[in-house]
Amino acid sequence: MEESSSSGTRSGAQRPKMKEKEPEKSVKKRNKEEEEEEEEEIFDFTKKSQEEDEDEEDEDASDSEDSVFSGLEDSGSDEDEEEEELSDDEDEEEVDLRVEPRHTQQVETGTVKKTEKEEEEKKKEKTETDEVEGGATEEAKREDEYVHDSSDEEDIRNTVGNVPMEWYRDFPHIGYNLDGKKIYKPIRNKDELDDFLDKMENPDYWRTVPDKQTGSDVVLSDEQVQLVNRLQRGQFGDANFNEYEPQVEFFSRDVMLHPVTNRPADKRSFIPSLIEKEKVSKLVHAIKMGWIKPRRVEDDSRGRYYDLWANEDSSILARHKMHLPAPKIPLPGHQESYNPPPEYLFTDEERAMWEQQDPCDRKLPFVPRKFSSLRQVPAFSRFIHERFERCLDLYLCPRQRKMRVNVNPEDLIPKLPKPKDLQPFPTTQSLVYRGHSGLVRSISVSPSGQWLASGSDDGSVRFWEVCSSRCLRTVQVGGAVKSLAWNPNLSVCLLAVALDSVVLVLSPSLADRQVVLSSERLLSAPQEAEPNEGAGPVTWSETEGEELTQGIRLKIQHPKAVQQVTWHAKGDYLASVMPDHSSHMQVLIHQLSRRRSQNPFRKNKGLVQCVSFHPVRPYFFVGTQRSVRIYNLVKQEMTKKLQANSKWISSMAVHPGGDHVICGSYDCRLSWFDLDLSTKPYKMLRHHKKAVRGVAYHRLYPLFASASDDGAVIVCHGTVYNDLLQNPLLVPVKVLRGHDITADLGVLDVTFHPTQPWVFSSGADATVRLFT
Repeated sequence: MEESSSSGTRSGAQRPKMKEKEPEKSVKKRNKEEEEEEEEEIFDFTKKSQEEDEDEEDEDASDSEDSVFSGLEDSGSDEDEEEEELSDDEDEEEVDLRVEPRHTQQVETGTVKKTEKEEEEKKKEKTETDEVEGGATEEAKREDEYVHDSSDEEDIRNTVGNVPMEWYRDFPHIGYNLDGKKIYKPIRNKDELDDFLDKMENPDYWRTVPDKQTGSDVVLSDEQVQLVNRLQRGQFGDANFNEYEPQVEFFSRDVMLHPVTNRPADKRSFIPSLIEKEKVSKLVHAIKMGWIKPRRVEDDSRGRYYDLWANEDSSILARHKMHLPAPKIPLPGHQESYNPPPEYLFTDEERAMWEQQDPCDRKLPFVPRKFSSLRQVPAFSRFIHERFERCLDLYLCPRQRKMRVNVNPEDLIPKLPKPKDLQPFPTTQSLVYRGHSGLVRSISVSPSGQWLASGSDDGSVRFWEVCSSRCLRTVQVGGAVKSLAWNPNLSVCLLAVALDSVVLVLSPSLADRQVVLSSERLLSAPQEAEPNEGAGPVTWSETEGEELTQGIRLKIQHPKAVQQVTWHAKGDYLASVMPDHSSHMQVLIHQLSRRRSQNPFRKNKGLVQCVSFHPVRPYFFVGTQRSVRIYNLVKQEMTKKLQANSKWISSMAVHPGGDHVICGSYDCRLSWFDLDLSTKPYKMLRHHKKAVRGVAYHRLYPLFASASDDGAVIVCHGTVYNDLLQNPLLVPVKVLRGHDITADLGVLDVTFHPTQPWVFSSGADATVRLFT
């Protein structure tokens, strides 16, 4: 079978060529030659009996020849059918049958050569049949059949050609096979789950690609995968290709003995081109008719100069809205005359100063000179420089149009309501509280509004009756009072006083008997021994003897000097401030009912100046030199940081609603913060001329006040709206003066009456004043 297949492929490879050259008559000619061979009896082999048997099979051979010529032998189906019909015993006869046509082609060349070639071919065919009989299976025969195949094309079952496969998108088939039958598309009913399972279980999933021409899945081999990887990396498809082979220098500077090509010159290189002649004649005709204007040859011997404003029409540019006319040179004055008046000439001092100045700072770019006549005036040495700078100014200097709007200055000032419409607010000085001999640094009004407490540098705390300015009681505390604060709770009557490093809790007994008893009960209740939470060396102690008779009930000893004390709205907690860079204990919070202290901050960022409790929410305001930090006491975290935009914050006050804060600073500024709006000041008020010492809000009225070293208390109307889209209205309404400036110190503290629109102020002149 292998002989038949190999001989069949050889004959199949030669027969189509013969068929292309010879027409159908060649078949008849071969039949005649076969008849002549039978008559002449050229083949003189010893086995004539076999030839007679083979002559009977020539008719079958002719059928096979027709099949060869028709080109059907290339199809694998016909060959398979022939191989199944032939038995192993008839292999030699089949070989002889297929070799006969080759002999018939060689009849004309001569009998001697023909017999020699036949003997050699028969020897080869016998050796091949021996190898086949040696044990080759039928599958090996089919594989060896393609070893001798010379066709470069693949076995393409789909015969539609190179047409786009999109044409078959709406049809159930994808093409036609060699028999003309439809090749139906494979059924693809896989969903995403089946595709995922196939991806997980099939190891060849990643190298399986669909064939668009046949519709089937093809598994790529390792060589094909390597080829794809090389192409994706931009490499060559052939792994053995060397892209860096040495270049063959066909053309070099060395003169070669023989030319690279010795092709003779064409005949057209010696004859003028008729096409070019026709093109030139058309161009000449177009130039004569005026359709084409030849370029003018410009004389480049002279330089090209451009006038920037040659085509500038003043009427057109005047209508242009954004046109910027070139600036004009100022007209010459008397100082540029050749004979200027004497007052325009420089003196020696002015000339020396002019020479020392920078050229851009000089008023005049030249020194005025005087000549007796115009003929004596020399040429201007900087003429070319000035003209060049003028040209640079004209086309390089950016010109900007400034829109001048005639605005009334009064329209720029915001229209504020009249002060009469914003009453009530304090306008006049009503009472003066005299009795202290030193600076009155701090004042505080009781929650009922009946009593006023003041602390001074003379070491005393005085209690005044507000309406009569009568001093009811004086308590000597033994040191300069820095700060004092009245307990805001109406059920108790207590006062906290800060001096040096001690905070005193006083019970002045200036209330009803029930309030005094509740105050005594709060101070004398048995306390549980609880350790202080990180407060360090803070000690609570009760007073005895003379201090007890004066009303001093508790002493809270601090490690540093205390500058400020303030109460929580409920009256149980007290905060103290000890500004010190070297310590982390700058703020302490004390609980009066349990007599314990705690340090809420592990580390203070900056020097703490003042603190305040939020009137409603559990927030704590800590004011440092440059900013105000707001801490949530429940979550124990910082919620907001306000940038005061001032050098040193001196005082702070929180609005009764809790959404606004004002801060006074030593650089004469008052900052209003809207906590819902921004962390930067909503308004900066610069009404004071000197440092702002104290600020305060009124509990009921929309008023706030600021005290300064310039001896004035400025009362402002600050309306806060419930509508978040409407900004607060801030209007200064009154400047209150009455304190005398002593040692560059004016008003040191300011506070409002809890119910009336009255304001109290204390100054360096040792007085406390009431403005109503």
